[in-house]
Amino acid sequence: MATRTDPLTLEVVELIGTVVARYYEEYDRAAATHSLTGAQARVLGLLSLEPMPMRKIAQKLKCEPSNVTGIVDRLEARELVERRPDPADRRVKLAAPTERGARTARELRDGLHFAREPLAGLSDAERRVLRDLLRRMLGEDVSGA
Repeated sequence: MATRTDPLTLEVVELIGTVVARYYEEYDRAAATHSLTGAQARVLGLLSLEPMPMRKIAQKLKCEPSNVTGIVDRLEARELVERRPDPADRRVKLAAPTERGARTARELRDGLHFAREPLAGLSDAERRVLRDLLRRMLGEDVSGA
């Protein structure tokens, strides 16, 4: 088993850190073209996948629900997000993108080249292996993937 200080492990950790940093740098640049912060863009991107309550957004972003409330408030003021009752529990409010918000989220995704371009150089099989390894690192079950 590899130790946390063996050269290969240190190099892999460093490479993962570099990939993450470059992804966030590009995401922040793409967000700025829409006069959004990186955090606002990430929330909008999450909501474009599915409407969700503040607590779930906070869990996905690993932050406090109060921070998410402020971000959603600012997105709502710009008419990119709206709050609506959860059909399953009308006491819960879901944040959901407006049509304009969904369009902005698509434009943000289309503007991200860093992750897409290097991945395009990998075969489908290589991308599946990478996906499964990342899932395994995160403790997710990869047997049915």
